[in-house]
Amino acid sequence: MLLRTTLTSPFGRKARLAALRLGLTDKIKLTDADPMNPDDVLRKDNPLGKIPALILDNGQAVFDSRVILEYLDHMAGGGKIIPADFDGRIKCLTLQALGDGIMDAAILIVYESRHRPAEIHHKPWLDYQRGKVDRSIAALAANPPDPKTFNAGTIAIACALAYLDWRKQVDWRASHPALIGWLDAFRAHVPEFDQTAGPV
Repeated sequence: MLLRTTLTSPFGRKARLAALRLGLTDKIKLTDADPMNPDDVLRKDNPLGKIPALILDNGQAVFDSRVILEYLDHMAGGGKIIPADFDGRIKCLTLQALGDGIMDAAILIVYESRHRPAEIHHKPWLDYQRGKVDRSIAALAANPPDPKTFNAGTIAIACALAYLDWRKQVDWRASHPALIGWLDAFRAHVPEFDQTAGPV
């Protein structure tokens, strides 16, 4: 299988981390993708032009990261990173949605500064995106998941926090220092997390 992504994508990191932890990396070849390049084959595999995209051996494309994690969980026998029981599944997937939402908003902040001249940056739009991140971080700090749990939800949260550390859209460490301990505990429990870090 091919995993089309970049080493800087937090969504791609979710898939890479899950594959590594589940022991599936020997079945997956990483291949670089450029979502901004209209000629990149990515847009043929995923009409949304988003990464990551997992290309199965039969040519079928699986996207986005949430569906890829579901597929990897199935490959690993099921119930590994997405709980089999309904209540556990809903909690896990809701946590994943929160982490994904943080990353979505954070990426939109990056794109505003990268693809629009400074003189036309729209501050209300940037504040709106930062508000999503701030509220989500506050919700996490008020009710953090068990850092020794490795599932789609904690994967998304850890990747989101690390992405904020790298791009610095929001200083979550200053506003919610209790989450520093959570991320440190997750990293200690999941050494593969540091192995999937992108370029500094």
